[in-house]
Amino acid sequence: MDPLDAMITQVQGFSDSNADVTHLRGLLKDYDAQSPLRDLPPARLSHLLSQLDPAHHSLGYLYILEAHSSGSIPREQAEEFLLNACNFINKCSAEQTRMAPEKFTTFCRRFKEQVMELQVPKQAIFPLRTAVRKLQPSSEHLTSLHPEFLLMCLLAKCYKAGLSILEDDIFEIDQPRDFLLYCYYGGMIYIGLKRFSKALEFLQHAITAPTTSLTTITVEAYKKYVLVSLIHNGQVPSFPKYTPAVVQRNLKSCTLDSNLGLVKQVLSSLYKWNIQRLTQTYLTLSLQDIANTAQLETAKQAELHVLQMIQDGEIFATINQKDGMVSFQEDPERYKTCKMTEHIDSAIQRIMSLSRKLTSIDEQVSCDHAYLSK
Repeated sequence: MDPLDAMITQVQGFSDSNADVTHLRGLLKDYDAQSPLRDLPPARLSHLLSQLDPAHHSLGYLYILEAHSSGSIPREQAEEFLLNACNFINKCSAEQTRMAPEKFTTFCRRFKEQVMELQVPKQAIFPLRTAVRKLQPSSEHLTSLHPEFLLMCLLAKCYKAGLSILEDDIFEIDQPRDFLLYCYYGGMIYIGLKRFSKALEFLQHAITAPTTSLTTITVEAYKKYVLVSLIHNGQVPSFPKYTPAVVQRNLKSCTLDSNLGLVKQVLSSLYKWNIQRLTQTYLTLSLQDIANTAQLETAKQAELHVLQMIQDGEIFATINQKDGMVSFQEDPERYKTCKMTEHIDSAIQRIMSLSRKLTSIDEQVSCDHAYLSK
């Protein structure tokens, strides 16, 4: 029997038991090492795929599909490849694909590259989100596909789609570079959503991650961190104490190029901070006085800024349209509503869960041989 046909027969005949899947993985690795599947003609690989079920024979299907995607794909066949790739990602067994994580990651990256070549990033969002979930042992695990998924959300400007991944608490990381890109892209998504507090959190993680050398990702993250800090806080905080020394030494002199959109938002936010400072000094002020103090050209511009800040919950005030006077008020929230009570209780439960997790991690690290040897 032809070796390829024998391999397909073995893939078709295996059961769903862990022992059989492990054995099959060994057979596929050995076969691919001796006679690389990527050397086969595309038509032959397509024929092999047609004999397998992507849901039941996921591991074998993955090996062949990954080989099929390794060569250049003609533009006229690109749509068919994307359909096959999406079909496999949706139907494949998570348990089987986790037996060959490198193959699955490589295949998904080629799928992403093909989508980018066709300039249709939106088509990759749902499949890559599904791929992330199937590759993850748990939602606390950061995979190499997280950054790829977030990049597609950015390119497609579908920022909200990224939240399904970004809102997970992460405690396990595959590769340090994955973490840096995850934080950088995550920060950019939160910038796109104008959730600047979360953007600062993610960008700060990218800046303060342990390192012995400066990376381009860290530099770009710091540029955005400075600008977002000015937008959100009106100032740039000093480096946290745990920031690597190499980062602190080299980032103090970096220039804020290639961030024109954020620079424009910084200039706009200066008016906001000028108005914000007035609320700490005055109870009542005319729109014209606000315009003069905040360096706005007209009272109408001052009114528009004040109304926007009221809508965003940044200040509490009322405007008397008759005399153009603005009355600044205190925060009306008294923290007595059922909704606020539920919010506080949820925050307490989250902090308690995080505390237990940190205690567990601390115990693991304190018993780690590499840590103790230092």
